[in-house]
Amino acid sequence: MSDQDFDRVGFVEEWKEWHRAKEETLAGPHGFLAITGLHWLSPEPARFDDAPGSWRATPDGVVVELAEGEELTVDGTVVRGRYAFGPVPERDSRYADWGDARLEIARRGGHDILRPRHPGSVLRTSFRYTPAYDPDPRWVVTGRFLPFEEPRPVTVGATVEGLEHVYDSPGEVEFELDGARHRLTAFNGTVPGGLMVLFTDSTSGVTTYAANRSLQTAAPDAGGAVTLDFNRAGNLPCAYTDLATCPLPPAGNRLPVAIEAGERIPLERGGRP
Repeated sequence: MSDQDFDRVGFVEEWKEWHRAKEETLAGPHGFLAITGLHWLSPEPARFDDAPGSWRATPDGVVVELAEGEELTVDGTVVRGRYAFGPVPERDSRYADWGDARLEIARRGGHDILRPRHPGSVLRTSFRYTPAYDPDPRWVVTGRFLPFEEPRPVTVGATVEGLEHVYDSPGEVEFELDGARHRLTAFNGTVPGGLMVLFTDSTSGVTTYAANRSLQTAAPDAGGAVTLDFNRAGNLPCAYTDLATCPLPPAGNRLPVAIEAGERIPLERGGRP
């Protein structure tokens, strides 16, 4: 897309707002930087240093047994003793508050997990910012959405060894960059009809996080055109902490070009300012 298609000042300001909002969520009091533990639950009750109660996974969902003097707040209601959270769908979460901490009860890759989030986490309190390439209109490209007749389940790996995620893919996105044509498997995005692509490229492990980056798009238009703004290629939580279960890109989603746009390796992983 040519420069005349842009209000450059507005373009940069919109990118800054996107980056600011993303950082604000990441480093919020109960954001991913506040996580202090990734606890894999089993049928055997277990206690953890960063959460009250004894926790276990059952066929009917996660159950906690709170000792005398321990309590949680779930959906605004104080609970004591035994509490059953019920089944949690894959990639979904429930939350319980404990003082200023928030406990995440989730299911990932077929396993029940507990992730406490404490505002005083050192990773959160020491966070400064995420390095990123300067936004450049060159990295805004128009692609074409190629829908499948029916969504296809796609199994991908995870940053946790041995874990797998299964996502339904509605189709692929095809686009040209520097005269070459590329195609990426897409998943459903965070906005209605939108798309999300996980990818790596020639910068991965050099200036950008090695495992993955994520790009969200608006819904394709009536003709299937979709805008990919690689300036908004963002890090997933695993770029900052080992206490995340992020998916890896599907096979074939490694671009043989250097996407020198978007977020770079976090300072916490040795990235450069």
